[in-house]
Amino acid sequence: MRLHIKNARLLDPATGMDQQSDLWVAGGRIAAIGQAPSGFEVQQTLDYGGLCLMPGLIDLAVRLREPGHEYRATLESELKAAMAGGITSLVLPPDTDPPLDEPGLIEMLKHRARQLDQVNLYPLGAMTVGLKGQVITEMAELSEAGCIGFAQADEPIVDTAVMLRAMQYARSFGFTLWLRPIDPWLSKGVVASGAYAARLGLSGVPVQSETIALHTLFELQRSVGVKLHICRISSAAGVELIRQAKAQGLPVTCDTTVNHAHLTDVDIGYYDTHYRLDPPLRTQRDREALRQALADGTVDALCSDHTPVDDDGKQMPFAEAESGATGLELLLSLAIKWAREDNIPLTQALARVTSGPAAVLRTCSQAMPPVGSLVVGAPADFCVVNLDDHWIVARQSLVSQSRHTPFLGMELPGRVQATIMRGRVVWERAG
Repeated sequence: MRLHIKNARLLDPATGMDQQSDLWVAGGRIAAIGQAPSGFEVQQTLDYGGLCLMPGLIDLAVRLREPGHEYRATLESELKAAMAGGITSLVLPPDTDPPLDEPGLIEMLKHRARQLDQVNLYPLGAMTVGLKGQVITEMAELSEAGCIGFAQADEPIVDTAVMLRAMQYARSFGFTLWLRPIDPWLSKGVVASGAYAARLGLSGVPVQSETIALHTLFELQRSVGVKLHICRISSAAGVELIRQAKAQGLPVTCDTTVNHAHLTDVDIGYYDTHYRLDPPLRTQRDREALRQALADGTVDALCSDHTPVDDDGKQMPFAEAESGATGLELLLSLAIKWAREDNIPLTQALARVTSGPAAVLRTCSQAMPPVGSLVVGAPADFCVVNLDDHWIVARQSLVSQSRHTPFLGMELPGRVQATIMRGRVVWERAG
């Protein structure tokens, strides 16, 4: 398809471009910006006057609940939600049922995604068999099947010797480990430790659960040299340790979630299970530290941590409720909201959902296509946004099969009008 997109405001955080211009697409890639290539024959013209065209969003933490939990969500429902959120590439953690610890499971998932042909899906393989933290998987075989890295999801490894061997294995092949810093003994609570947890009478997770795990990971990394991506950092102390690790030259990247960039533990209110999240929400000081780290690049990416939960999982006492929230359709608007609240340039904020996560993906694979930017030759994966629009987060307005989010009832800025994948319009807002 030879496509001509005209009158759009082209916004590219990777290059700093912010201008109204025309763009041409051929063969699923950007053919030219500004002037049409010589002899270009247009097959379709899209006029996006008044709208912003930016690279498709990249989300580094999306649970699709398939295989194993299709009653909560399916590949079809959640990829449609991703498109409604302007997300064109997403990373899938390995904690499906069964976990992604065999090449056949990876190949099946990739085949399903290719059949749907809607969003780029990048699975993470399980670092240990069954995510049980005991036996290391055959990472090389999982990589050949299509895994871009290896993770334990939310399952901590108790035996540090297993972690060391996994790092040595990954280092020998150049693989990246995606690890959430969790101390297995201190992470058994349901909210962040502190005065508010005590007032609610709920078991707490101290910040040391994150920092002790980070100290261990970085100490092992220094001896091995493996590449690490730290997933879903949640505390000011954790941010400072990552800042120090980067200053020391360790090959480390990290992300945090939109939930932790906007919410704090006091938002839980009177045991509202929409705020039952993992890692738990922490203090205002932690939230501000995360925002500052996002702004200065210490935190490389902002992710949705999309985790569909059904009604049965949330309609329970807080301590027994299932953790997680839907987030695919909120990622862009919450990034814009953060930019406006903190007076951060829009391109700088949107870098955390485009070029920032794209750079993380490139550390995992040199063969990764140049997603996350508007440059000639890059995949024609775009998000078309009305930056002046506002919308109310309501159950009926969400496409995801799961409608549970702590942002229900909130008015958010910016709304996706269309999503384009490889030069094809795969989703458009009705009306």
